[in-house]
Amino acid sequence: MGALKAVVFDWAGTMVDFGSRAPVIALRRTFAAAGVAIEEAEARADMGLAKGDHIRAILRAPRVAAAWRATHGAAPGESDAVALLAALTPAMREAARRTARLIPGAAEVVAGLRAAGVRIGSCTGYTREMMADILPAAAAQGYVPDHLVCAGETPSGRPSPLMLWHNLIALDAWPASACVKVDDAAVGVAEGRAAGAWTIGVAATGNALGLDEAELAALDLSDRTARIAAAAATLRAAGAHAVIESVADLPAALAELPIG
Repeated sequence: MGALKAVVFDWAGTMVDFGSRAPVIALRRTFAAAGVAIEEAEARADMGLAKGDHIRAILRAPRVAAAWRATHGAAPGESDAVALLAALTPAMREAARRTARLIPGAAEVVAGLRAAGVRIGSCTGYTREMMADILPAAAAQGYVPDHLVCAGETPSGRPSPLMLWHNLIALDAWPASACVKVDDAAVGVAEGRAAGAWTIGVAATGNALGLDEAELAALDLSDRTARIAAAAATLRAAGAHAVIESVADLPAALAELPIG
């Protein structure tokens, strides 16, 4: 791996939960319980943000804000966001527990990086409590990062670079230009760029497509190709230095980056 010091991975849609389904399931269930149903596209629009920030972004969407006012008699405020986050946490744990299967190739890629002396970091828009069931499930499948930073553990979340820098400090990995961030969401790509790291987007297994493995495989070739191309274009527009379909494709992409 030459000069590569560390790779910091996102979780849902990048390393686990093909299609990043858990947040959508939990957000839609939580908003519906509060009397305001949201569509999948509305749940996915700001994916990758810390979940509190994600809820606030959904509440700011004009249609959702209008529906909230119609249901509750007032525009949504900070107290509503706080209450929704409290309700979201158990829903997220349940959904994440059911979708915590590693994306094919993830454990093997990490093993190869470790064998080459590369340190493994991770960060997520999930809180530590939301990660409680994912961590042992991932470990049982062969993936244990060297360091994890969760939403709320830095003063600012994505797209700020702070969670990524927190990883690099803990891993003693520097300069940032010798490190790589891997993420399926545009806001995670922005995080990597803000940190000064090489940044690789993941187009097929994450939020941009939002399909699980079976749903993606069921698409005809032309539709699949077009959807992945559109997802890749979004990630490149966010600043990704390279885009891969799946984490399984990471070694080839790393070989192409002029690190060091």
